[in-house]
Amino acid sequence: MKKRLQSILVSIDDIEYFIQQKGKIMMALEDRILKPAIRMKIITISEQFNKLKEENEFEILSYFDKEDLRGMNAVRNFIAHDYDSVDDEILEIVLRIHLPKLKSDILQILN
Repeated sequence: MKKRLQSILVSIDDIEYFIQQKGKIMMALEDRILKPAIRMKIITISEQFNKLKEENEFEILSYFDKEDLRGMNAVRNFIAHDYDSVDDEILEIVLRIHLPKLKSDILQILN
């Protein structure tokens, strides 16, 4: 369980690093190299949450907002199955609002 949460944190940190390279979220999403990297990290984050669910780690999952987890899974599905049509504005919302919240929640759980 701890390993999965730490993996999510690493992916979030990587995304934050990618964004720092361009200075703004939308600039990172316009970059031909960073945009696919960010998308893959979002998929990785969602997959770690799915593995927690498969491993019946419901106590840990209860610390997270169910709507946030559903939304993250929906974005993952759009990226994985309809790659070219993922709206950058949706990704921006995930990056600006949901990932910082997930990071904060994970840090609280690990502490």
